[in-house]
Amino acid sequence: MAHPTQEVAGDERATLLLFVEDQREALRRAAAGLTAEQTASRPTASELSLAGLVKHVAEVELNWLRMAQQKPNEHRRAPEEWHEGFRLTEGETLESALAFWDTVKEQTTGFVESLPSLDEEFPLPPAPWFPQDATVSMRWMLLHLVREFARHAGHADIIRETLDGTKAMG
Repeated sequence: MAHPTQEVAGDERATLLLFVEDQREALRRAAAGLTAEQTASRPTASELSLAGLVKHVAEVELNWLRMAQQKPNEHRRAPEEWHEGFRLTEGETLESALAFWDTVKEQTTGFVESLPSLDEEFPLPPAPWFPQDATVSMRWMLLHLVREFARHAGHADIIRETLDGTKAMG
């Protein structure tokens, strides 16, 4: 993969997808080479583990994709089960969360590549954190995914460094 400072000349869509992928990879790198116990552990003050972060971002990406597609999210959780999106549950592993995320990534990439324009918009659902009747562009969604993944990649870096001293840029 090209470093994200190497813009895809004249191709905004490919450049944005490159930045999204760079942040996905940062999260994957944080969990690479660890045992199942390590990726499920919570060695910091946070309640999140590396495996939980991977599961969360995969589900977040799917949610944004389904909103953009204006389709129901087949993995939508009931409010009382919301916390389950942040940790592995019975039968789940880091590998299964990564495989799920690979499927979501392929769907997101295919969808974004098929769009006539990144200016296309979709409505945001009613929620206390969204303005009423707001819409956002596909470009905004990709930038939001970069922001979401980058925040969690930083969190993952701290967890990894706490686990075994491995630094993100090492």
